[in-house]
Amino acid sequence: MFIAMNRFKVVKGEEAAFEEIWSSRKTRLDEMAGFEAFHLLKGPEKDDHTLYSSHTTWASKEAFTAWTKSEQFRESHRNAGAPRERPLYLGHPEFEGFETVLSETNPNRPRQAAE
Repeated sequence: MFIAMNRFKVVKGEEAAFEEIWSSRKTRLDEMAGFEAFHLLKGPEKDDHTLYSSHTTWASKEAFTAWTKSEQFRESHRNAGAPRERPLYLGHPEFEGFETVLSETNPNRPRQAAE
C-alpha cells in the first residue's frame, strides 16, 4: 500500500472556500487502477492558517505514479493554483509519500457486506 499526502496551510478565513473547491471538483480517481480511498483532513489551527491534508491510499507506489501521469490527474488539477483575489493557502502544498511497512487491522470490527 502507498499513501500520498499533500499538506496545505489554508489562510484563516478561507477554509470554507478551500473545502468547496475540493468537494465540487471531479477527481476521476475512481477510474484509476489501484486507487483505494481519498480523504480531505482538517488539522490544527494556527494564528495565520489552518492545516489541511489530502490523503489518498493506493494499492502500490506504481499505481500512484500512474495517476500522476494520467489524463485524469491533469484534468482534476487543471484549475489548481488559478489566480484568486485572495490567496487560499500560504506557500506551496507539501507532498509526502509513504510506503506501508507494517499494517494492522481490528479483528473485532464488523465486516460490511459487499455492494
